Amino acid sequence: MDMHPPLALGDPFADRPFLVFWELTRACALSCTHCRATAQHRRAPDELDTAEALKLVDELAELAPPMLILTGGDPLMRTDVLDIARYANSKGIRVGLSPAATARLIHYDFPAIKAAGIERISLSLDGATRVTHDAFRGVPGTFDRTVKAIELARAAGISLQINTTLTRSNLHEFAAFRDLMFEWKPEMWSVFILVPTGRAGANDVPDAFELETIFEEMADLVGNAPFAIKTTEGHHFRRVLAQRGKGGASGRPGMRSPLGIRDGRGVMFISHTGDITPSGFLPMVCGNVRQTTPAKVYREHPLFITLRDSEALGGKCGRCEFRKICGGSRSRAYGLTGDPFAQDSACPYQPASLLTSTL
Repeated sequence: MDMHPPLALGDPFADRPFLVFWELTRACALSCTHCRATAQHRRAPDELDTAEALKLVDELAELAPPMLILTGGDPLMRTDVLDIARYANSKGIRVGLSPAATARLIHYDFPAIKAAGIERISLSLDGATRVTHDAFRGVPGTFDRTVKAIELARAAGISLQINTTLTRSNLHEFAAFRDLMFEWKPEMWSVFILVPTGRAGANDVPDAFELETIFEEMADLVGNAPFAIKTTEGHHFRRVLAQRGKGGASGRPGMRSPLGIRDGRGVMFISHTGDITPSGFLPMVCGNVRQTTPAKVYREHPLFITLRDSEALGGKCGRCEFRKICGGSRSRAYGLTGDPFAQDSACPYQPASLLTSTL
C-alpha cells in the first residue's frame, strides 16, 4: 500500500518534491576528487542538532515527499542517524541512506539499519577497478569496503543502489561498470553526470558527444538488464529513450523516477546547517529550516517556482521539443555559466526548431 497520497494532477511536482536529499553532516573520512560537499574530517559546530533534526522530520512529514535520502558527507558520522531515520519512518516517510564506504560502515550494524526503517542503501562506484576507484575516492581500500558493504546489505535484506559518477576521466570504463552491475545486480544503477561544484571543475565534465554514445549504450539496457537504471543530472538520457520509443508520457520501462524531475522540480536539498536549495549541486540558497519550513520554500520561493516552468529555460533547452521530460541539468548550467536557466552543454542534441529555422 502507498504510504503517501498521490502526487498532484497537472504539474505533479507543484505541491511537493518527489525526492528530498538531507545532508546530515559534511564530516567524512574520504577525500573524493569530485566531492560536492568538500567534506571535512570533523563535524561542523553549526550542524542541525538532534532536536532540530527531529523538528525538521515533523515538517517534512507534512510535506510528504515519497522518498527522503539521508546523505552527507557520511551520515554515519552522526551518532543519531538511526534515531532520525527511525523517527522519519514512524512519520510515514520512506528513508534511504547514502553512507561512505569507510571502516565505520563495514563495522556498522546492518540489521539495525534495516530495523530503523531504511529501505535502501546507496553505495558509490566511481572506478571499475580497485586502483581507479580508490584513486577517485582518495583512500586505499575503498573498493574492497564497497564490495563488503554490498554483501552486508544483501545479508540484512536492504535494497541496494549503486551510484556511478561519470567524468571525462572515467568514461572509458563504462563497459566495465556495466559488467559489474550485471555481476552485483543492484535494484538500481544511478548514473550521475558530473556537475562542476565543490571539488569538481569544468574540465571534469564529460564531452557531450562521448556522453551521447554512453547514453545510447545505456538505453540498450533499459528494460533488458536485471536492474533499474536512472540518471542524476543527466536528464537528456530521457530524450535518448524517447527517441527510441522507450520514454514519453507512457513511462520508461526499467526506470523508477518520474519524467521531468530535476533540480527544484521534484527535487529539494537540505544542507547540514539547514539551508534549502533546489538540489545539492545547485547551491542557490532559498531559505533555512531554522527560520522557515521546507514546504513554504518549495511551494512559494520564486526560484523553485521558476525552475518548475519548462518555458523559462534558455538557449536550446528552452526551444527543445523534449524540454518537459528533460529540461537539462540546471545545476550544470549554473556551474558552467552562472545562470541556472541556461542550456545544458552536456547535451549535443539540436532541437528540431533550431534545425528548421536554419533551412
